[in-house]
Amino acid sequence: MDKVCAVFGGSRGIGRAVAQLMARKGYRLAIIARNLDVAKAAAGELGGDHLAFSCDVAKEHEVQNTFEEMEKNLGPVNFLVNAAGINRDSLLVRTKTEDMVSQLHTNLLGSMLTCKAAMKTMIQQQRGSIVNVGSIIGLKGNSGQSVYSASKGGLVGFSRALAKEVARKKIRVNVVAPDDLKLVLCLFLRLHLLQSLENTDKYKEENKICSHRYDERLERRRYKEKYPAWEVWRTY
Repeated sequence: MDKVCAVFGGSRGIGRAVAQLMARKGYRLAIIARNLDVAKAAAGELGGDHLAFSCDVAKEHEVQNTFEEMEKNLGPVNFLVNAAGINRDSLLVRTKTEDMVSQLHTNLLGSMLTCKAAMKTMIQQQRGSIVNVGSIIGLKGNSGQSVYSASKGGLVGFSRALAKEVARKKIRVNVVAPDDLKLVLCLFLRLHLLQSLENTDKYKEENKICSHRYDERLERRRYKEKYPAWEVWRTY
């Protein structure tokens, strides 16, 4: 059975790097972006039979239609990566309401809608993995990014709650909060994303690559793993 991975926001940045990694590992990719031409260009760079789709994650009907098209053309979506996001830096007193709404809709509501759409198939199959890409700003905050911080902080809470909802269905929900992009690409993309998506047994193995790791047990079925510049919550 093909391993189908849908990457929302897969045409640039972290999402694009994730797609490149997963393609090399033999996954069939669905690259989703608002601009179809940009998504097609990113999918074309991967070679193979990867496909591109256009979707505004803040619009539920578009999300639902996109999942229907993905499953029609690629098969059931086993893995979901939510990397779509926007940022409008501004002090709160100067921030327009429409900019607040657009950030919250894209960064938080969008991931909620894609997760909801993915759940139907994943629950039927009794398996699946979801990775939501947050930001260290959502954990620590930053001046001039209060709305962005709220959207990413909300993503952490949402992901942790959803993980508890679907754990018994053998569906994993993870959220990463990257800080230094180079560190993310070096460590997260090459190692932890793949572990999160592929094999829960790898969570229990000691990772020799990340020599600065230390684990803190938060509660049953959950680890909080800390690194110098980013954090990741995982459920298994």
